Amino acid sequence: MAIKSELRATLFAACMSLAVAAGSARAQEVPVVTGDQWSKSTEQVKKAYLVGIANVIQVETAYQAANPPATTQSLIPRAAKGLQGQTLDSVRQKLDSWYAANPTMLQRPVIETIWFEIVVPGAPKAQ
Repeated sequence: MAIKSELRATLFAACMSLAVAAGSARAQEVPVVTGDQWSKSTEQVKKAYLVGIANVIQVETAYQAANPPATTQSLIPRAAKGLQGQTLDSVRQKLDSWYAANPTMLQRPVIETIWFEIVVPGAPKAQ
């Protein structure tokens, strides 16, 4: 995924803001991004969020490459397969459309929506 320099700057600013805001936050205090926050965010912030998720998947895939875990031990291989062929814009548009079509689900976490509405249909479970 090619990232424009302005998106990199936005991502950097978002990460730095999160780092400063989180400070010494414990795991149970880390906020979960919901559809409500997603729908109120700019396109650039949405892309920065998606770049972060993509980076986590890429780093984990590289880390696990020499010794891949069983599919029951990691969600990374399924996430990578389910997101294959997607772009930042296609995922953003799918999320925008899903939350617009499901306004009563704005409290659903964005990561959950990505998983169940994009990853799972894109990577059917092996039989």
